[in-house]
Amino acid sequence: MHYIQEASIDCPWCGEVFDTTLDTSQGPHEHIEDCAVCCRPISVSVECEPGEIYSVQSGRP
Repeated sequence: MHYIQEASIDCPWCGEVFDTTLDTSQGPHEHIEDCAVCCRPISVSVECEPGEIYSVQSGRP
């Protein structure tokens, strides 16, 4: 089973969409990640189970 999955997220600061990798082995979680374009912090909320992502939401922390 592949626990690391790729997902696209929208930056709430600059509006760019970029791909990131998410670890689904820990189940549903939230974390802070820097935007790959403008480097500002993004709050990422992940609904998942090991090996599968159900939803990813991004916002300002």
